[in-house]
Amino acid sequence: MKDTHAFWLAGRQATGDTTFEVTSPWDGRVVGTVSVPSDAQVDEAVAAAHAARDEFAATPAHIRAATLDHVSRRLRERGEEIARLISAENGKPLKWARGEVGRAVSVFRFAAEEARRFNGGEAQRLDTDPAGQGRLAVTRRFPKGAVLGIAPFNFPLNLCAHKIAPAIAAGVPIILKPAPATPLSGLLIGELLAEAEAEAESATGTKLPSGAWSILPVANDRMPALVQDERLPVISFTGSEKVGYSIMDSVPRKHCTLELGGNGAAVVLADYASDEDLDWAATRIATFSNYQGGQSCISVQRVIADASVYDRLVPRIIAAVEAQVTGDPSDEVTDVGPLVSEAAAERVEAWVDEAVAAGARLLTGGKRDGATYAPTVLADVPTDVTLYCEEVFGPVLTLQKVDGEAAAFAAVNDSKYGLQAGVFTHDLQTAFRAHRGLEVGGVIIGDVPSYRADQMPYGGVKQSGVGREGVKFAMEDYTYERVMVLTGLDL
Repeated sequence: MKDTHAFWLAGRQATGDTTFEVTSPWDGRVVGTVSVPSDAQVDEAVAAAHAARDEFAATPAHIRAATLDHVSRRLRERGEEIARLISAENGKPLKWARGEVGRAVSVFRFAAEEARRFNGGEAQRLDTDPAGQGRLAVTRRFPKGAVLGIAPFNFPLNLCAHKIAPAIAAGVPIILKPAPATPLSGLLIGELLAEAEAEAESATGTKLPSGAWSILPVANDRMPALVQDERLPVISFTGSEKVGYSIMDSVPRKHCTLELGGNGAAVVLADYASDEDLDWAATRIATFSNYQGGQSCISVQRVIADASVYDRLVPRIIAAVEAQVTGDPSDEVTDVGPLVSEAAAERVEAWVDEAVAAGARLLTGGKRDGATYAPTVLADVPTDVTLYCEEVFGPVLTLQKVDGEAAAFAAVNDSKYGLQAGVFTHDLQTAFRAHRGLEVGGVIIGDVPSYRADQMPYGGVKQSGVGREGVKFAMEDYTYERVMVLTGLDL
């Protein structure tokens, strides 16, 4: 794993003059060394993407689909190896890393399927009025231009997949910037794409055009130059609220999709009251407040429970949280590994300490060991502390008691974020009221807010972002509708 990893420049491997080391957040060992592209090489990649626009858009669907099918198949075949790579560079427990690989397999498969049916064209008769007699409108989608995809560290494979797979499916050139802390999984996608192209060229003499994709592990301080580059008119960013909106503010005339943070709420209503109901809710809440070390924008951060079930639910949650196994991410039994860095764990520690000092009750956890923070539950958190207002992005859960559905939904909406919410209820009418009344991008009924299917529209409102991911929806985001009107037809 300690070999030097080349980057991918216009579909080919390349190296620069400098390197950096990727280290494990668990034990600090060097996982790999990555070559860094020079400014000239970055410019070459952008120029190649810009130049490839027309050729890539015209590439037959079967070529794009075959490339994506190949990547999906090879991810599946190399799944265990890739899961261990994710765990090593990210600190994610193997069980969750394996799940991430499985999701990436699906993303590339979905993209291959969408490539085959994308842009069939929609015909619309215009002779509904006399002036349109003999006229037919045909609408198709065309790329807005090359995409800059910026991926975060918490899902280093799957969130890179969500940038690059839809772009290839739609025939849109893309420059992918993986997170500096976790670039190895993104670079591996490049390896599989290059493998697919070599296979296709050998079999049919055709492949994706040069410049269709590049994967560039550049430092974050070099990102503004890429963001400002006029040859990259579309930006797809997943990461923090602060960085995302600073990007959008800096390029107001570009098309930006921002998938940002959240402080996901799980609502447990009065009708969810049997022992089986509460056991299920507590188990799901405990698992998904701590999976990925809480480093997921839809992890459970807030539990909002009706007063009629609160006292029976809380001990169940505490027991389920304390049952989470914290330790070495390479150990099969580990549920919760380290955060991405010791600095991240120190930030979580400071926020919890601030809340406790302001009057919050610490029910379990609250201890840090290096980059690892113990699964933590607090109650009675004051509304003016950082932990209440911001996304903790760590294994920390807060509990809140409310009286009735209206108060519960108001508590969910009492946040600047609006990504997803989970509502534990059996009542269909309540589900529809939640769907109508909760200010979020997704409402999950009977489960936690942490559920995501990679083909569904995914994204938030308020400060949780702009636009939607999910393969089909990203393809629409990367393209625009262009209408052609045919005249003089005998319809």
